[in-house]
Amino acid sequence: MQFARINGISLHFADEGPREAPAIVFANSLGTDFRIWDDVAAAFAGRMRVIRYDKRGHGLSDAPPAPYAMADHVGDLEALLAHLQVTRAILVGVSVGGMIVTGLAAARPDLVRGLVLCDTAHKIGTAEMWNARIAAIEEGGVASISGAILQRWFAPGYPEAEPAAFSAYRNMLERTPVDGYCGTCAALRDADHTDFAAGLSMPVLLLVGSHDGSTPPDLVRSTHELIPGSRFEIIEGAGHLPCIEKPGETAQLIAQFIKENAIG
Repeated sequence: MQFARINGISLHFADEGPREAPAIVFANSLGTDFRIWDDVAAAFAGRMRVIRYDKRGHGLSDAPPAPYAMADHVGDLEALLAHLQVTRAILVGVSVGGMIVTGLAAARPDLVRGLVLCDTAHKIGTAEMWNARIAAIEEGGVASISGAILQRWFAPGYPEAEPAAFSAYRNMLERTPVDGYCGTCAALRDADHTDFAAGLSMPVLLLVGSHDGSTPPDLVRSTHELIPGSRFEIIEGAGHLPCIEKPGETAQLIAQFIKENAIG
């Protein structure tokens, strides 16, 4: 396990592969840790420098008191890349991870070779929705609403087809610290990347699961329409986390994007 002191907190990360190879960085979603990228990251092993990390409040990283701002998450990623001496990378983010990498691409385009935005958008949800979720979790914990969240994460039939894995992802979600979960909900509530999206100039690929109940295809498509020259793909049979349900298709689309844009 690898850790670094970043912006006053301990961040857990994995940095694997040749140091001289192009870097690809994966950012995870709300209520998960970087293991959701395991099967996708494996497709790039040996030929790229593969970096995954647990954002603040998640996994083995510190969970400082809520609330957080999206700028906190973006600053953590920027500082982690500086710590690892990564000056140019392909950034891949799912859900809030997509908003984090979009924020970094807008603030520091010099650090970004290309951007892959999975099941995310320029604006996710409403203040009322996020405030209600924060209140529910502060009262009853993450487990009190995990059933509704998991229903949006996965395509119909996944829990029955993969009961052991489904149970494990429930554990991952429910064991997220309350400060980490609610802090990141506040960051999502207050973030609007509409202007950032319109100003992106690097190659951008947007992916979304056909059964995504959190950021549906039409929402992700609306973000694609804001980004000049971006590409949009729907991954059939996946929910909000294609990296779990359809890792092969997800990795293949990312690899094609890297090859077509000569950025890897």
